[in-house]
Amino acid sequence: MKHIKPFIGIENQKESDSVPFSLIVCTYMRSKALKTLLQSVEKQTRLPTEILIIDGSTNTETTEMINNFPLKTRYFLVDQNNRGLTKQRNFGIERVAANSEIVCFLDDDTVLAPTYFEAILNTYAQYPEALGVGGFITNEISCWPAENKSYSKTNYFEYGGYVRLESLRFKARKWLGLDSNLPPGFMPEYGHGRSISFLPPDGKIYEVNFFMGGVASYRKEIFKKLQFSQYFEGYGLYEDAHFCLQLSNLGKLFVNTAAQLEHHHDVQGRPNQYKYGKMVVRNGWFVWRTKYPHPSFKNKFKWHVITLLLMYIRFTNVLNTKQRKAAFTEFLGRKISWINVLLGNKPKLE
Repeated sequence: MKHIKPFIGIENQKESDSVPFSLIVCTYMRSKALKTLLQSVEKQTRLPTEILIIDGSTNTETTEMINNFPLKTRYFLVDQNNRGLTKQRNFGIERVAANSEIVCFLDDDTVLAPTYFEAILNTYAQYPEALGVGGFITNEISCWPAENKSYSKTNYFEYGGYVRLESLRFKARKWLGLDSNLPPGFMPEYGHGRSISFLPPDGKIYEVNFFMGGVASYRKEIFKKLQFSQYFEGYGLYEDAHFCLQLSNLGKLFVNTAAQLEHHHDVQGRPNQYKYGKMVVRNGWFVWRTKYPHPSFKNKFKWHVITLLLMYIRFTNVLNTKQRKAAFTEFLGRKISWINVLLGNKPKLE
């Protein structure tokens, strides 16, 4: 495993205090979750210069909540033509204040620690070359300091002085020699890298190639060159990785593990498991081939083997979980998408 040197963050960076920045929240049928998020925004040590709510809901619950919420926002209820995560993000970007320098995006089912925005802005102040900075989700990890103890490389993952128990999918990949050969936040040539959640919760800043779009920020100027792809319709699975991987070709991206928040995965507005399974494979292929449009035969083979491995590991959940129908329908969605890709029915690359 290749390690990159982490960058230590700066506390109380005064240069960031006067930076105007915008927050865009794209939402769909999640008024309660959105209210919880906005309540955490109210408690921030650095408040956004403006907050744009881009709502694709088909009922009035979010509208009514915003009208009664004390925090001032710019609220937009979009029609069918602008509904969907990537469309709503692009809609919001077009309406950001002219003097804004940083644009932050948050999923509507996140909850911020009080210093989230402060840590994000401090990263830009410390690294002026940064084109984007991601936050760090704390409630989806379970790790502990290694403390100079020896751990089995097959059963545990160690990075940055922290260790965690490996899931079955990564144990199996290690057994088959298919584990990622790059640090978290980087995509190997056969796709299927380790996500940002594998970084240690140490309060440091790490250079990456991608991060989650629901806990993201970017310099506003980069949107003159890039927009979120409309290939990702509706729910938009992996649209964040696609955008970041393109942006990483233009400059540096970072994740600040001190910019902390929780992600609570509200089930409202999510696709059914069959559609989700199809997106896992098809969107995953699209992102991988956007980054590596001409992979070698060996890397193509490894992508397919890992895709099949993850597919059948998901199938085992039919036997060992209570959500048997969800596991089976997701498995079917993955399998059908994989067969389509294998037979040549692939997404058109941009």
